[in-house]
Amino acid sequence: MENNTIFLISVFLVMLIALEHIVICGLEIFASPEKQANMFDMPLEYVKKQETRISMANQGIYNGMLGITILLSYFVFSNNPAVLIHVWQLLMLFIIVVGAFGGFTATKKIFFIQMLPALIALILLFL
Repeated sequence: MENNTIFLISVFLVMLIALEHIVICGLEIFASPEKQANMFDMPLEYVKKQETRISMANQGIYNGMLGITILLSYFVFSNNPAVLIHVWQLLMLFIIVVGAFGGFTATKKIFFIQMLPALIALILLFL
């Protein structure tokens, strides 16, 4: 595959990852406790607690800001693809580390939903 094609695929994948984190933000902040309990494999009684709601909203802000950072970095560094690639490599590495931690500590779904796409994107960004 040609380098330009690989770059376009990686841009598409990275943008999907950014959107995914914005959606996760919305779920963590605005979704009903029932939906959150189902989506994040947590007991409903736990998710309904005020402390948990606050903690999840805080986590949601981080996910949202990460998604926005990925999106905005495209526009900030689009005139310098080498810098853009390095920024995205770093952000994908962050997501891989956080996804691995979440997969081991929270729910195995995180390995596939967050970590694996970021790992694939990181590999493509190195090609």
